[in-house]
Amino acid sequence: MEHDERRERPPAGRRRRLFALLVVVAVLAYASDQLTKLVALATLADGRPRPFLGDVIQLRLIGNPGAALSLGAGNTWVMTLIAAVVLVAIAYVAKDLGSRAWALSLGLLLGSALGNLTDRFVRPPGGGEGHVVDFLDYNGWFIGNVADIWIVGAAGLIVVLALLGIGVDGRRETKHRRAMHEDEDLTDD
Repeated sequence: MEHDERRERPPAGRRRRLFALLVVVAVLAYASDQLTKLVALATLADGRPRPFLGDVIQLRLIGNPGAALSLGAGNTWVMTLIAAVVLVAIAYVAKDLGSRAWALSLGLLLGSALGNLTDRFVRPPGGGEGHVVDFLDYNGWFIGNVADIWIVGAAGLIVVLALLGIGVDGRRETKHRRAMHEDEDLTDD
């Protein structure tokens, strides 16, 4: 019987530990997002901007019906659907976790998606169409929140992992393995 590396999963104990790491990171990302939003709502409700890092980053409270850069503002329910799909995708991918870096990045994405999804349901107008609390004004270019910072960090880490050829299972894709899989794909026809 041929050995097929693609179908081997990391040991169950390792997957459980990495899933626990993913959950802890997600909880911390979610908590930091929601806590900072509560502080922003309590301290910035007067609508006046406040300097944070000089004029480069200011604190300015808005309710964002869209995604980053207010994209999709007219289709708030689409943003809710996308966040729900992200949650399902993370749950699906997490079953094969074998990498701490992937657990960290997926945890950041999960906590952030849950944070913004929470806003969609509990902030006015509610019902999945609520406005996300944004308060970090980046020099007038866009206004975001802590969840956005975690999303960008996770995306950057995922790009690095992809460039290094490190899969969710923790295995590094090598030229030899790629060539072997390409040969297998050709013989499958």
